[in-house]
Amino acid sequence: MLSVMKKSGLWAAAFLMFSVGSARADVVEIKVPFPFVVHGQTLPAGQYQVDREGSKVVLLRGEKGTKAAVFLMTMPAAGKDPAGEKPALIFTPYEKQHRLTGFWESASQGFAIVG
Repeated sequence: MLSVMKKSGLWAAAFLMFSVGSARADVVEIKVPFPFVVHGQTLPAGQYQVDREGSKVVLLRGEKGTKAAVFLMTMPAAGKDPAGEKPALIFTPYEKQHRLTGFWESASQGFAIVG
């Protein structure tokens, strides 16, 4: 009986450590060196924080003097992170501008912006 309780306690501790670690991974800071368009709005170059609010909603918020914030609907992206293990925003050229089309948190977890 004591062995079962010890195992249950270890599993609970492992689950809590995993949950805390994954909560920290949901916020990513990225520097964008050029202005870009997202949902028809032009955002300035600067430091941005990408905060995943759930499995489908992302908050993109400017940091360090960049006054911008936008909520984005996403869906899982196919493929792998073009930056390897580093978080990355994905831009597509569009009429002499860059359009934000997705982001990657890790080598295997990416999201495409819907709309």
